[in-house]
Amino acid sequence: MNEIEIRGSNPNGLANPRQFVLSESALDRLRRAKADSTLRAYRGDLRRMLVWAGAEKMIPADLTPTDRGPINDALNAAAFAALLERYGQLHTMAAEYVNHLAEEGKAPSTIDRALAAVAVAHRSAGAGRLATDAARAVLRTYRRDSADDGRKVRKAKPLLVSNLRLMVDTLDLDRLAGLRNRSVLVLGFALGARRSEIAALDIEDLDFNEHGLEVTIRRSKTDKDATGRKVHVPYGTNEQTCPVRTTRAWLAALGQRGVAGGALYRRIDKHGELGRAPHGRGSADGRITGQAVAIIIQRTALAAGLDAASTFSGHSLRRGFATEARRAGHDQIRIGRHGGWKDGSPTLAGYMEDVDRVTSNALTGVGL
Repeated sequence: MNEIEIRGSNPNGLANPRQFVLSESALDRLRRAKADSTLRAYRGDLRRMLVWAGAEKMIPADLTPTDRGPINDALNAAAFAALLERYGQLHTMAAEYVNHLAEEGKAPSTIDRALAAVAVAHRSAGAGRLATDAARAVLRTYRRDSADDGRKVRKAKPLLVSNLRLMVDTLDLDRLAGLRNRSVLVLGFALGARRSEIAALDIEDLDFNEHGLEVTIRRSKTDKDATGRKVHVPYGTNEQTCPVRTTRAWLAALGQRGVAGGALYRRIDKHGELGRAPHGRGSADGRITGQAVAIIIQRTALAAGLDAASTFSGHSLRRGFATEARRAGHDQIRIGRHGGWKDGSPTLAGYMEDVDRVTSNALTGVGL
């Protein structure tokens, strides 16, 4: 939609609103206001909701999207418009859809994101803010029912330093992929970074000095305005898990192949050389994706024969950093600012509690 209405009082006393056409550059920035990964997730959530609505005969069959395959934004928009025309404010239908997802046993976090996607589509269609009170009441009840049934909130398994050393030992450092994967694992752990932050690093974001390495994280999930943050990474005591030395080794390998700037972590093709991405989600400069970071973690954990390998995810480095930093006696504020958690983050507080209830248990020393 390229036009928006400007309403309200004006100095000329005109009664009719005027139409203001947004420039292409403004439209482009609006489209890119949310991360690509978030938009992909929302589009998928909206498509699945419309598939459900089609099966329930809420929209015509010719407007029902396919359950799989490429996302057709135009079809999704038309189908959503049909729902708005039939139901007006969709708060009742949204509550029923949340209930449907609960009946399917979806994770509460998955349902919460699906509801957010419907709310965003509702606003984008010009229908204003979606009333989600009923839908959220259904979700709260589902959370309580899940807790009563013994269902646990799934958390990423922390990847500890002992795990990291075992994993690094499996890598063939005579190969380019081995050098890259070691740096991904070690620097990612040292930064306490999200997988998207690891993938987004550029060579220009690294500044080596006598004390180690300063890394600029240009933007992150909780940094909506992209103010960025700097993270100091000191030298490690073990050569194979020293984030400074392992990153230098990877940069040296890139330099030998004429790479001096741009994406830090790049794809490696089947021949063991730097590759590009002519299709798919990846960018044309060969930058790896956040999903690739998760794959590197899990595959290396499997190669190391770790019992919990299948439960490691792209978030395991981040949680592992928080766990080990807390065990080393660092306070929550310093850990949070290093890893880019907001002050008072409930997620980080949960990680701290997992450590503290063992290391600082309230029963220690009471004389039982």
